[in-house]
Amino acid sequence: MNALDRLLRPRSVAVLGGGWAANVIDQCRRMGFQGDIWPVHPTRTQIAGTPCIPRLSDLPAPPDATFIGVNRAATIEIVGELSAMGAGGAVAFASGWAETGAEEAQARLVAAAGDMPVLGPNCYGFINYLDGALLWPDQHGGRRVERGVAIVSQSSNIAINLTMQARALPLAYVACLGNAAQVGLAPLARALLDDPRVTALGLYIEGITDAPALAALAQEARARGKGIVAVKPGRTEAARSAAASHTAALAGESAVSRAFLRQAGIAEVESPAELIETLKVFHTHGPGLGRRLCALACSGGEAGLTADLAARHGLDFPAPAPEARADLSATLGPMVTIANPLDYQTFIWGDGQRTTAVFSDMLAGYDAGLFLIDPPRPDRCDPSSFTPALDAIAAAGAATGKPAFAVASLPENFDEALAEAMAARGVVALMGLETALAAIAGAQTPPARPGWTPWAPSPARPVRMLDEATAKARLAVAGITVPRGVSAPDLPRLAQAARPLTPPLALKGLDFAHKSEAGAVRLGLQTLDGQPPIPGAQGYLAEEMVQGTLAELILGARRDQVHGAALTLGFGGTAAELLADTVTLVLPVTGDEIATALRRLRLWPLLDGYRGRPRADLAAVVDTALALQDLLAQDETLEEVEINPLMVRAHGAVAADAVIWEAER
Repeated sequence: MNALDRLLRPRSVAVLGGGWAANVIDQCRRMGFQGDIWPVHPTRTQIAGTPCIPRLSDLPAPPDATFIGVNRAATIEIVGELSAMGAGGAVAFASGWAETGAEEAQARLVAAAGDMPVLGPNCYGFINYLDGALLWPDQHGGRRVERGVAIVSQSSNIAINLTMQARALPLAYVACLGNAAQVGLAPLARALLDDPRVTALGLYIEGITDAPALAALAQEARARGKGIVAVKPGRTEAARSAAASHTAALAGESAVSRAFLRQAGIAEVESPAELIETLKVFHTHGPGLGRRLCALACSGGEAGLTADLAARHGLDFPAPAPEARADLSATLGPMVTIANPLDYQTFIWGDGQRTTAVFSDMLAGYDAGLFLIDPPRPDRCDPSSFTPALDAIAAAGAATGKPAFAVASLPENFDEALAEAMAARGVVALMGLETALAAIAGAQTPPARPGWTPWAPSPARPVRMLDEATAKARLAVAGITVPRGVSAPDLPRLAQAARPLTPPLALKGLDFAHKSEAGAVRLGLQTLDGQPPIPGAQGYLAEEMVQGTLAELILGARRDQVHGAALTLGFGGTAAELLADTVTLVLPVTGDEIATALRRLRLWPLLDGYRGRPRADLAAVVDTALALQDLLAQDETLEEVEINPLMVRAHGAVAADAVIWEAER
């Protein structure tokens, strides 16, 4: 039994407060809640027409769920009393806790709760549309269902908005976290997914507090055939030009969180509309939608638009197989070009039998199909002429066993009643072409690598930067190739020590995080004799310059206070921030995952022999990245290791510049 079962699926509900409590009672009645409802108030005789009980101690039994709609100070006392009497759980509605700086009050609330689960504080509560139990003090747009999706939101307003959707998404639960002082995201989500009537989970996440727990939850959900999709705002971070490293500037919190969600097997979308449409796909077809797609439209304009918009989401439409082309041509005739997306034109419009044959023949060769169709608005038009095409979509899906999506180019062109009727026939109606394509891409999110979980996060701590000579010595011990070089405290001694080196040489001043910007690098030197000092240098390093370079990359591994640690790879050098062509992975990762990530770079063709260029040594890059991962794994004092640039050649790769930050001792 889950610790949240009594709270989320109660047989008895207690409510405390005035107007907010009345709203909770009203919402439970509207939803047909069959359990007991007990208003508790010391002076009032009734709330919302229900007789009041003066004290918690006078209740006939410990309540399964309690809505606490009173002030902050009283909330702490009530939570303690509920916990002592064995209540099932509570929603703490009041604000004014840690979100306003009152951490001590929030800590006292958690202590008072003990083992009794409390949602919040600063929390709207939850809606259970399966059983009609609503600890919810406001309006909502849902209705009773027998099965559906669950939504967990860290924003109460977003949660309210999602209940108002008219897109035929059956909502089983909507729950808010508030400050999540005691019950966090993963435990609440797991309790909802434990209900066999829940088919999928949607998340609105403002911050992740337990990444390993969320990763474990995602794997459990996938094993049950239940997909998870998330919206996480915060992609547009402020400029980070003052960051200590290029890695920090290029891969902020949003990049790491996106990497985490992807690696955990959680689909990420950008808007509430995309969240709803992806949940519809998961509700009907589960996670792991196949990647081979077909698209059909009766207009060349729609077909072309679909192909163009799909490219933004990494979707493509492979050509039909020869046997399918022959079957389609036989039905459509010689004037229709057989392609994917397929413009089947209007020769078969209204002919249900031929339309079904075309739709089925096309869909049979793919994992899923998008059928572009915008029925006329029923209040001003007669949509009956579209019935044969809608019937054909359902028939094609049934005949092939493949997901068949009815896709309206504009969201308002598929009304809720029609979408619900199509859903009853196994067809998901997706509202809005761009939103539909984003949902399809989200539903294709692959599962996590079995057993993958991020490293445990480490707290923030003061760090110090190692000079480049020391950092490269550490890299060399780890098996990373560095240039042949020497260091010295001053230029005369450096010039003497550097005589065995082969020019051209690089001269660098030590103790600079960004040497190029500080003018602390001199390149292409034939000798060090007579070189003037570098202002601000705390010692010097001379190295043989790397020859035969095909590309300059940046590789950085750094600890993360939320996700454990992250690895960033991309095109580097002095223009790293200008190019902004990087990918980020959350550790741990495998060599195959690193190689796949590199292929996501925009400039990947430059590494892969673009226009006859030599191919860069991808294996050397992967080995270097794995060595950085091992460095962080083996030495807990290391906070960040950055190589920029990694000079990649046809054979091998050399760390031409490196910086390490470690915890202060």
